[in-house]
Amino acid sequence: MRRVVITGVGAVTPVGLDAASTWAALLEGQSGVSLVTLFDAREFPVKIAGEVKGFDATGRIEPKELRRMDRYAQLGVVAAQEAFADAGFERNGLRDDIGVIFGSAAGGLSLLLEQQRILLERGPKRVSPTFLPNMLTDSCSGHIAISLGLRGPNMAVVSACATGNHALGEAYETIRRGDAEAVIAGGADASILPLVFAGFTTMRALAQHDDPTQASRPFDRERSGFVISEGAGALVVEALEHATGRGARVYAEVLGYGSSNDAFDMAAPAEGEGATQTMSRALRKAGLSPERVDYINAHGTGTPLNDRFETTAIHRVFGPHASRLAVSSTKSMTGHMMGASGAVEAVVCCLTLRDQVIAPTINLTNPDPDCDLDYVPHTARQAPVEVALSNSFGLGGHNASVILGRPAR
Repeated sequence: MRRVVITGVGAVTPVGLDAASTWAALLEGQSGVSLVTLFDAREFPVKIAGEVKGFDATGRIEPKELRRMDRYAQLGVVAAQEAFADAGFERNGLRDDIGVIFGSAAGGLSLLLEQQRILLERGPKRVSPTFLPNMLTDSCSGHIAISLGLRGPNMAVVSACATGNHALGEAYETIRRGDAEAVIAGGADASILPLVFAGFTTMRALAQHDDPTQASRPFDRERSGFVISEGAGALVVEALEHATGRGARVYAEVLGYGSSNDAFDMAAPAEGEGATQTMSRALRKAGLSPERVDYINAHGTGTPLNDRFETTAIHRVFGPHASRLAVSSTKSMTGHMMGASGAVEAVVCCLTLRDQVIAPTINLTNPDPDCDLDYVPHTARQAPVEVALSNSFGLGGHNASVILGRPAR
């Protein structure tokens, strides 16, 4: 099996329009949560979200394609283009040895709802002929391939909020077995829509707060739910020998990947069993003892059960070492970008390994006694980090953990 590394990163998030600005904002503890502007939320009890502000894909995507694409796919293509360029690849022809594994929790939901409205108001003949291929969950992976000329293995991974981490893990497996030299992996979602808000509101899953920037409160005693956000994250995952051969810079080595399911409930998490299993599998595949891990980017959504059960799982997997781990939730700043979250948080882990600094968990003012780990509250922390683990858990009981290691210096 081949060794696998990450050579490029890209991100479009509520706190930044690229990976560099996102990282800088996270280290400053800036929140991207604000009042909703993408639709009229006056009738909704929850009126806050993590919107990507100032996003414009004009000049990045061909005008004809841009008009047809759902917003989620636009976000994903722009993040993928950034990662591809960051890895040192040029868009100068077709590549059969580079693939795309890029997912989404909801896909082109806004496009679906728009065309449903047109059908009801104007009749079936007015539905767009380009609607179906552009609303599917695999449309982003297809658009990325077209944009960059990539003809290698291509698919969409769909596992709700675990999508981004699963995409990265499956890209890792694809390269290990020799099916591609490089893969653009990641996730994108743009689900700040009235229907989605209504659904999560009736589930009582969304956070409320008078100050939007303080609404996302992972591990805090006053946490009341998650903040729905939009965004995209992308990583170029590459065979080490291929990266070395072309003189590429390496952010991190992918050391291990674990996947599991709670087999419990479509919405409620099990009491840490699935999370325990997926972290343990990732460690086993990496051949690492728990004591080797220095930092965990937690799923950390801010829902009462998720944060407590993730803490329980970390204690089970890491034992006494759990108290020495740094654990932070960058969702305290970005909100929950759904299928994009795992990919963006893997980008965060790469930059943590590069810069040896850990992004904080903000809004942790009243620690929950059931959440008793070191969550790096309020302020970024300089710390030696050789191995980082990223957790993502999703509706349907899907769990994914990816372990990244600092490359040899």
